[in-house]
This record gives sequence, structure tokens and C-alpha cells, in this order.
Amino acid sequence: MGIDGMPPSPAPSERTPPPNEETPGPNEGLWRAILLGTEPRYARTRSWLKHVPSHPRCKMCAAPFGGPGRHLMRFIGRERWSKNPKYCGNCFQELKTHHGGAEIEASFLFADVRGSTALAEQMSPTQFRDVLDRFYDTSARILVDHDAIVDKFVGDEVIGVFIPALAGDAHAARAIAAGLALLKATGHAATAGPWIPIGAGIHSGVAFVGSVGEPPVTEFTALGDVVNTTARLASAAEMGQALISEAAARAGGLDTARLERRELELKGKRESTAVWVATTKS
Repeated sequence: MGIDGMPPSPAPSERTPPPNEETPGPNEGLWRAILLGTEPRYARTRSWLKHVPSHPRCKMCAAPFGGPGRHLMRFIGRERWSKNPKYCGNCFQELKTHHGGAEIEASFLFADVRGSTALAEQMSPTQFRDVLDRFYDTSARILVDHDAIVDKFVGDEVIGVFIPALAGDAHAARAIAAGLALLKATGHAATAGPWIPIGAGIHSGVAFVGSVGEPPVTEFTALGDVVNTTARLASAAEMGQALISEAAARAGGLDTARLERRELELKGKRESTAVWVATTKS
């Protein structure tokens, strides 16, 4: 059986594709069903697990590894996987067994700390770690609450993936809402200013989403130009800003009447990228 009791995907077709046609992976059908939500059991499992306390959680299904929820997870096979603590044992086995993914329309949120080097100079290493831990915990909670998968924490950056199976057709709107919620949660709407200065980038488009790498370092992640562009947007954002691409704004039904529009020259992009600048005061 496959993920959450799903039957394994059928064997790939024996048809030989034309020279310029991509050959689908053997598990592409299964992954597409999971990512688009046509396999409802996965989405249902995650929807109830995210309400069981508490953080940290499995990167894929949101099973809690902390608080009272961790005791329940042991009984249903979703305790933290010892060889890769980002996942529960159930999800990691599925990533390993059904290696692959599919190209889908999705939305992405990158958020990172502005001036982390200067920030670290103002406090002890332990204090800096505590601030980053608070940022990670806050980000994870907001992303999960907005139906995202927490892709990874990299240094002082957090990455969220919003797929149709979890966020529905409103994945772009959920990504935008999560970005603004994260700015508020980090204090950018407070009179005293933020307790940690961050900027964010939000973009929508087609990406490859699935498992990459060989066990035990197999990861659930997203790849493609849309992911790279989102990272560039986050880097270009100033403190307290969320730079939202036109694609995400259009897909998310964003009201841009009061927002500033910019044309950005992003590193590695041949053409300028149009964005809308949102803040907690927008």
C-alpha cells in the first residue's frame, strides 16, 4: 500500500516516447494525485494532524513531534524518523519507496532575516540562537496554519510550499496571507518595531514538487525557475516588505489599488520582474 493506505501507482507505460517528449517517472501519477488533492486521504490526514499539539512537526504530514501529541504519534507510526528527523517514520518510508514527483502549479513563500550579521553582533551567540529559534517556531506555526508545507529552514531563511492538495485553488491567496501574517507576528506592525527584521517574497507558477536525493537524505522539496525567482524576491525585499509577483497577485486575487508596483532586475533573470510591494500597513 502507498501513502496513507493508497494503492501503489501502476507500472509505467511501455510506449517509447518521441525524442523530444519527457518520460514520466514511474510514480508521477501517484505524486500528481497527492499534490493536486485528487487523493483526498493524504489531505485529510494532514488537516487533522496539524491541529494536534505541538511543534516541531513532520515536514510532510504535520505530525507533531513535541507536546502531548508526540505520545499519540508513537501509536500510529508517525514518531520522528531517527535517520531524518524532519519527517515521521511513515512519511519518510513513503518518500523512499515512491521516489519521484510531478510538475504542478503551486505558490511559494521565502522569508529571511534582514541584516542578520549586524543583528548577531548586538547579542551573544546564545541570544542570537534563541531569536532564530523563535523565528523558526513562529514561521512554522504560521505556515502550517495557512496550509503550507514547511520546505526547509536554511540559515536565517524559511521556505513554504503551498500545493493545491492542502491550500486548494486558493494557494496563491494563502501564500500572500501567510507572508503578511508572518510580518505581523514578527512585530513589523508594532510601534516598538520588529523583534526580528525580515523581508519576504511570494510567487506562483509551475514547479517540480516531490522527493529528491537518495536515502537517508531524501527530501520533499520543490524545484524550478519559480522557486529560484521567489528566493530572489525575498532577497530583494526590504525590512517589513513582502514582494508579491504579478503571477501570485493575479492568482491570489490581490487588491493592488493601494500597493506600490516595482520592476526589479533580479540576479540571473534576463527580463525585469514586476512585483507589488505589500506591508502590514498596506
